[in-house]
Amino acid sequence: MTGNDARKIFIEYFKKHDHKQVRSSSLVPQDDPTLLFVNAGMVQFKRVFTGDEKRDYSMAVTSQKCVRAGGKHNDLENVGYTARHHTFFEMLGNFSFGDYFKEKAIDFGWDLLTNGYGFDKEKLYVSVYHEDDEAYNIWRDQVGVPEERIVRLGEEDNFWSMGDTGPCGPCSEIHIDRGSEFGCDRKDCAVGCDCDRWLELWNLVFMQFEKDDKGNMTPLPKPSIDTGLGLERVISVLQDVPTNFDTDLFVPIMEKVGELSNKKRHESDLVEVAMKVIADHSRASAFLICDGVLPSNEGRGYVLRRIMRRAIRYGRSIGLVKPFLHETVQTVFTIMDEAYPELKDSSAFILNVVKNEEEKFRQTLDTGMKLLDATLAEIKSGEMKSEKRSTIPGDVIFKLYDTFGFPVDIIVDHVKEMDIDLDIKGFDKAMAEQKARSKSTKTFAGVGVAYKSLTSKGVKTSFEGYDNFEGTSDVLIIVRDDKEIETAKQGDTIEIVTAATVFYAESGGQAGDAGKIESKNGIITITDTVKDPAGLFIHKGVVKKGEIKKGDSVTLTVDVQKRQDTALNHTGTHILHSALRHIIGDHVKQAGSLVTEARLRFDFTHFSSISNKD
Repeated sequence: MTGNDARKIFIEYFKKHDHKQVRSSSLVPQDDPTLLFVNAGMVQFKRVFTGDEKRDYSMAVTSQKCVRAGGKHNDLENVGYTARHHTFFEMLGNFSFGDYFKEKAIDFGWDLLTNGYGFDKEKLYVSVYHEDDEAYNIWRDQVGVPEERIVRLGEEDNFWSMGDTGPCGPCSEIHIDRGSEFGCDRKDCAVGCDCDRWLELWNLVFMQFEKDDKGNMTPLPKPSIDTGLGLERVISVLQDVPTNFDTDLFVPIMEKVGELSNKKRHESDLVEVAMKVIADHSRASAFLICDGVLPSNEGRGYVLRRIMRRAIRYGRSIGLVKPFLHETVQTVFTIMDEAYPELKDSSAFILNVVKNEEEKFRQTLDTGMKLLDATLAEIKSGEMKSEKRSTIPGDVIFKLYDTFGFPVDIIVDHVKEMDIDLDIKGFDKAMAEQKARSKSTKTFAGVGVAYKSLTSKGVKTSFEGYDNFEGTSDVLIIVRDDKEIETAKQGDTIEIVTAATVFYAESGGQAGDAGKIESKNGIITITDTVKDPAGLFIHKGVVKKGEIKKGDSVTLTVDVQKRQDTALNHTGTHILHSALRHIIGDHVKQAGSLVTEARLRFDFTHFSSISNKD
């Protein structure tokens, strides 16, 4: 069975059971500032699970593209050294939004594994949350799994939460015993051990509670199901190979690396690690670029750049001095374009981006290595020697990083055998100083604590400003210095939320409205308006006259000239985007923008500098 076969079997099984097939979302999360990349199958359904979005189906099946690199979930440095860590992977999943629950989810999982994929029932083990008697009884009494193969585990292993608050619930995992040859030989080795013997195949999450900010849990009116089965894991067992890298999803890429480098797998630890790194990172690079992420020095683009440059660096370690990554990426197309035809459609663009980055990094390596080697020569000659061990100063590391784009991990690898330290604290200090010099911006990655009294009740601001520049409403909350207050007086800098507003909130790079909010006892000059993820429009300003109280009836008036000037510049970004796509190519995507009444800035994706002719 191939990886493509395993994916098809999963999708077709759940389609047969009336699930809607939903295509993988982009790796770039939509309307979720808490995530750098999509890292789980349920991400595109978050708002469905919370009840904020309705779909025309109650059951779904997906094969979701996922990346875990950068941010909270970061597997980058482990890739190449373990059997199963990846930057890019696919998560197969079935979902129920208030339809079926534990009994059916468990039945589906067991039936597909044993009858669809043909796993030996005697090798399958199950873990449940230690307080979840319902799941335990279903596995034992209805499915027929013997008690000795059902394990109760604690919250760390078998309880899942979407966040600090929100939907949560126990989960049940299906494991397979791969045999003692995969074990750690510890006497207590069993399901839950972190060795490779008891391999987790499938996680079934039973979302049945709502957790508040005090940790209290109340039953959800419509419990839901979220499951995840890693494609790379399941196919490694089906193909009876020791690691994910030995499956048909990776082997052709490593064979290409061997062909280009004239090396063979397992001829040395260095070669084996390099081949795994290049194979994994080729997959991640192809899919990230396909989804509009381009190499850059910040955000998602910086993570992509690190992934690509790590692959290039490991390639150099086995003799691949000339550009090669674009060739291994082409092999990814061959393996994956049946399931993801967008790879083939964007192949020329993806290859151009990869080639361009390879050439840039070759120059970076050449320039950066000269500075690094010069520093090392000075250290060896004693000019920069410390009292104990030789150390590369933090400002030198920062210069390599900031001026030449030279990754710190390359410096670490280069000097690890030289008995030389790196002044990482000095580097971190230089980084912090640079960030302090940069323009500080505030983004809403979550809901401020002061607003919990509203958001916990589901309160949202009603926007009535599409055709109106003036309106009336009531004050719901006043916040000063991140704390709720009852009254704001003249001179106070505050944030204020009303039940309804005519003020447009900052969105998509377009500045929020300014104007004034007036009660019978006071006037607030509004300088900006933002919207948090919970749906509250937050007006920022200063009390210019009198005072304003929570509960006051107020009149909201927008600065019409600023709104109109900003709208004109917003239109200008659309015209500029269209012109760029017409002249440079359809691959040009908006990567960001800043639109105010005075100016506009348009950030876009392209793999090289624009020529004077363009």
